[in-house]
Amino acid sequence: MPIAYIQRTRERYADYPAYTWVVNTETPWTPLAKPIKECRLALVGSGGFYLAGQPPFEDHDLSYRLIPSDADVRALRIYHHGYRDDDADRDPNCVFPLERLRELEAASVIGGLADVAVSFVMTYAAHREVTERGPRIAAELTARNVDVALLVPV
Repeated sequence: MPIAYIQRTRERYADYPAYTWVVNTETPWTPLAKPIKECRLALVGSGGFYLAGQPPFEDHDLSYRLIPSDADVRALRIYHHGYRDDDADRDPNCVFPLERLRELEAASVIGGLADVAVSFVMTYAAHREVTERGPRIAAELTARNVDVALLVPV
């Protein structure tokens, strides 16, 4: 079932000033320093996944959750205000493809998975994403020797 994302966003935030959509024409591009089959990869998704026992997300939440890469996907929970999560409840891989990445690791398509995946919920505050949460996540992944991240936006 298609999601009328922009319409749903307009309805949810009808009492606020109109959102100014980000237009970025200067995004830096950095080619991989080595083949993907030699890279340590981290999954980073904005689908709002967290593990049972971790605190759920809240509206306007700038935190993120670290999900061990070997976590049982049946233990994943979702809090997200922007999409219907029926399909993701049945199969988290459609939004948070942790098991598919494990398969790629086993087939030596990627060099390996980082020990954690990162999950969060967008806040619709681009400046805060870029200046606050983004650098924290990047530092977390750098400290874990991650070469590349697969970004799965919702």
